[in-house]
Amino acid sequence: MADNDRPQFASPPCFMHELDPAFRSGTEDAQTARDVGRWRKAQRQRLIAERLAIPADERTRLAGLIAGRLDEETGDPDGRTVSLYWPFRGEPDLRPWMQRVIDRGGRVALPVVVAKGEPLEFRLWSPGEELERGIWNIPVPAAGETVAPDIVISPLVGVDPERYRLGYGGGFYDRTLAAMAAKPLVIGVGYTSARLPTIYPQWHDVPMDRLALAEPVLQPPSR
Repeated sequence: MADNDRPQFASPPCFMHELDPAFRSGTEDAQTARDVGRWRKAQRQRLIAERLAIPADERTRLAGLIAGRLDEETGDPDGRTVSLYWPFRGEPDLRPWMQRVIDRGGRVALPVVVAKGEPLEFRLWSPGEELERGIWNIPVPAAGETVAPDIVISPLVGVDPERYRLGYGGGFYDRTLAAMAAKPLVIGVGYTSARLPTIYPQWHDVPMDRLALAEPVLQPPSR
């Protein structure tokens, strides 16, 4: 990889840029947590901006590629519950794949933020059932049975080689996975441009099991 092709980082946290990418803090250190938090915030802003810059038709193409990968990674959904999500800020729109899961005998659940600092709740939902506005105005099921999914499809902002996920900073997915009695299969979805050498994982971060990423076609610069 050429030097100018390497991921660029804004505002690296104090001392963190001197550490090996395999670094993982196993303790709750307040200064380290603040440094990592500032670094992650800068990366989050950069990566979301890059994601939103991908043209809508290209994001549609990429979502189709990711859906094909998910078919391979999840296998037959018949009799299984799959947690998906409502697309937000340029995330892959997997709602067509959601319908495909249902058509093949699976059940779909959507994550719901119940309260700050609490695990997510997964509610069964089918297209046509009532939705209401949740956190960040993302639609969530207005009702629906609360379930424990067999498979969790987790949208990511960034991801490192150990499959640690950079999300939106609320810690909901990590908190939820840690609290579940039976761990589901967790598959992170996004674009290859989200890859980072490390997210500097902390003691509370939970790695995903698999990834389904698609590579955007870079647009030529405008003249």
